Amino acid sequence: MSDKRASWDEYFMRIAREVASRSTCHRKHVGAVIVRDKCILATGYNGSLRGHAHCDEVGHMMEDGHCVRTIHAEANAVIQAARHGARIDGADIYVTASPCWNCFKMVANAGIRRIVYGEFYRDERIFDFARDLGIALVDIAPAAEPPAAQP
Repeated sequence: MSDKRASWDEYFMRIAREVASRSTCHRKHVGAVIVRDKCILATGYNGSLRGHAHCDEVGHMMEDGHCVRTIHAEANAVIQAARHGARIDGADIYVTASPCWNCFKMVANAGIRRIVYGEFYRDERIFDFARDLGIALVDIAPAAEPPAAQP
């Protein structure tokens, strides 16, 4: 057992990965955790409208190669914060995959100042806009596992 303590980024990303396990669209399991001052304010995962059937129950609703039945993890985390009155201005968001363009715009307008993600997902535009807006984009993709020892 290692005595190395997880960094805050590693800790919250691990929680985001656990949140992703609740995702109901098997095309992409994504989890998000909104944090300020090392305290979790809200979480979200990609899933269907509250009270509606999920992809894993009734299938996908595809448009232009994307499933539009789901609400993305970042959006669900922002919605959860709003429903519970949690102020997220100036917060960080930990997401298992970098935000799509629409989610990036939403979290930027919500006042989130730092986006930590575990893998790159699709949209290069977020890099230029984040730089222009002073939003930190932090890639903490997991290191590749070392190859198993051969007998």
